[in-house]
Amino acid sequence: MSDPKAPELDFSQRMGIIPVTPRMQLDEITSELRNSLWNVLTIELFDHYQKPYDSSFQYVKGCNFHEYVNKLYADFLKTRVDNIPPYWYELVPEISQRFYELRWDRVYAFMEFTVGNTDPIYSEDIARECNRVLQRENSGYRFVAGKVTPITSSEEINEIEDAIKRGNGYAGVKTHLQTALVLMSDRENPDYRNSIKESISAVESLAKQLTGNATTLAPALNELEKHHNLHPALKKAFSSLYGWTSDADGIRHCLMDVQNLTQADARFMLITCSAFINFVIDSTKN
Repeated sequence: MSDPKAPELDFSQRMGIIPVTPRMQLDEITSELRNSLWNVLTIELFDHYQKPYDSSFQYVKGCNFHEYVNKLYADFLKTRVDNIPPYWYELVPEISQRFYELRWDRVYAFMEFTVGNTDPIYSEDIARECNRVLQRENSGYRFVAGKVTPITSSEEINEIEDAIKRGNGYAGVKTHLQTALVLMSDRENPDYRNSIKESISAVESLAKQLTGNATTLAPALNELEKHHNLHPALKKAFSSLYGWTSDADGIRHCLMDVQNLTQADARFMLITCSAFINFVIDSTKN
């Protein structure tokens, strides 16, 4: 999912009256960004409302979004489902009011919940359009594989999403990468240590399947060098990276002692492991 082309500068920006690039939004959401995200919900989801097939009234019950609304009230808003307005034209203003009362991080959680609980014919467009406005409004977050994450580069997003998609064909790879992403992206309780472990486990899982029974990366690299023309310099680079996570001074052995693992550490490992997985899969197909 690549970032769209940057918008052209308007008159005020060309004249230097307002900044071309606003301050990055990391722990806040401006009214412009909140409005833009609500517009995405309106255009890509709510405007696609369909009445119950056996009714001429705009009921919520039985409509194409009935299940989503029930989950929204029960699991996200955690309020009584028997208080859901019966008519669609009453429901949307109520959801809007709740949306505009949310704290900045809960707005992202709302969007993430919606993407995860609507049909892919809607959720894919919502995620795509969210990324467009998140880029435009200089947010420090993007949708990656259905999760709002602090990753801003389109190249990074593509590497992770491609690896998760390709991991479908290798047992465990997709699950490990998705778990690493979730652990890193949890805004309330991020777990960088276990995110790193999951990223490494994805590589090990792939290595095991490539070599039949290996549980470490070294045999897989030897296999790639022998049969798939892996350049010696690349083999050395990957071996060194993996050694950093596995030797006595590395992440794998010192995880319980390291107190200051950061989002940057987890992000680096997730992106690097994803890129390596993509490289290996491509190499074995050539």
